[in-house]
Amino acid sequence: MAIFSKKPEDDSQVAYKQDAATAGSVPDLKIPTILIQPRISEKAGHLVQMNKYVFVVAKGANKVEVKKAVEAAYKVKVVQVNVVNNRGKARSFGRTKGTTSGFKKAIVTLKKGDKIEGMTETI
Repeated sequence: MAIFSKKPEDDSQVAYKQDAATAGSVPDLKIPTILIQPRISEKAGHLVQMNKYVFVVAKGANKVEVKKAVEAAYKVKVVQVNVVNNRGKARSFGRTKGTTSGFKKAIVTLKKGDKIEGMTETI
């Protein structure tokens, strides 16, 4: 019945378990890939006056991930996140028909007094 007996752990397995326990303290590498770029448009420029900033985000991102990514990247406090899925538009070029790529954008409201430097206030 040696098949069912417990096998003593060797040192390499114990070291692996300790590495797995400390792996939670490593920052999440997924956060930088959530924010793709700031969305620069006339409407986004007007929203900056109301302390709202617009970002193009990854299609699989949700509001919680966007909030954590903005807070980590810009060191600000996020109050609210609104997410909008924009569909691609139908386009034709001669006889060829296709669509432009869609994207997801997030409108992030910051705490009063917080600001993201480098985002233009008027376009």
